[in-house]
Amino acid sequence: MVGTRGQRTATLRRTVACCATASVFALAACTSSSGQPVASAPAPIVFADGLDAPWSMVLHGDALLISERDSGRVLEFDESGARHEVGVIDGVVVGGEGGLLGLAVRDGELYAYLTADDGNRVERRTLLGEPGALSLGPPVTVIDGIPSASNHNGGRLAFGPDGMLYVTTGDAGDRDSAQDLDALSGKILRLTPEGGIPDDNPFSGSPVYSYGHRNPQGIGWDADGTMYATEFGQDTWDELNVIEAGGNYGWPEVEGAVDDADYIDPVQQWRPAEASPSGIAVTNGDILIANLRGERLRSVPLDDLSTSTESVVGEYGRLRDVMVTTGAIWLLTNNTDGRGDPAEGDDRVILFPMD
Repeated sequence: MVGTRGQRTATLRRTVACCATASVFALAACTSSSGQPVASAPAPIVFADGLDAPWSMVLHGDALLISERDSGRVLEFDESGARHEVGVIDGVVVGGEGGLLGLAVRDGELYAYLTADDGNRVERRTLLGEPGALSLGPPVTVIDGIPSASNHNGGRLAFGPDGMLYVTTGDAGDRDSAQDLDALSGKILRLTPEGGIPDDNPFSGSPVYSYGHRNPQGIGWDADGTMYATEFGQDTWDELNVIEAGGNYGWPEVEGAVDDADYIDPVQQWRPAEASPSGIAVTNGDILIANLRGERLRSVPLDDLSTSTESVVGEYGRLRDVMVTTGAIWLLTNNTDGRGDPAEGDDRVILFPMD
């Protein structure tokens, strides 16, 4: 499985400059029905290993950046897979599912979602230096006051096609807050890159974009600008939702599809033992979903959101994040977070070349 240094370098060079909405077939296309690689498919490559509870991965130019939840570190990997510590995010308070979570990059700045002693917040820092020797400038708070807890912290960051910053927040154990438009928990928030509230947000003067969420951890957009989000359910249903501005997704009043006009039903749902969906990547053809408890990559075709296929089931353990470039699918494992069964070399970035 492990590729050579040259393979890693060549593959990254082919892929880093390509957009994540490129037309890419699902990983299932390079595996058999049993999930095993077929002879014609390029072998997967362990691009990086030895990670400590990694949570998010993003590209910055030719560099791959990864956050580690418990150490608070941001790591940089060059084209060969060699690593460099960009910095340690100050003020990270680790506990349960809290710590350093999502990352996003825009215009030379790194955005980070972190749990602090006074709740969750988003900060931005200028990325200084050249690839291979990046460092972080001083922090600027984008938004704070997001309730935190030992679980249900949300934590995903992404810039939408409208240039706005979207932030997922969990209910932080306060179920009813997900329905409270004055609370930041149990929501998807929409902000300007500087942290301002866009004039066209659905609720005047509020960062809330959608509400009634339990613990959303994956967001992405298709080429038409439609937004999708994955969400951890309680005991019954995990969800894939199409996100509408101002939409109420029902938690804690409902879980899963209920056909109630007061709430927006998911377009697909799964039992938590088969899912626990975290990061997603949206291509021109599919939504790829990394699953934790389910230990699989799920592919949902954009032309039929009610169906899905699965691949690499149980092969790499818990999957926290997925990223797509024109030449590859990248998976980030999450077996060292206290809930997995780490294998030798965990946690890892596993790259599936698409030649």
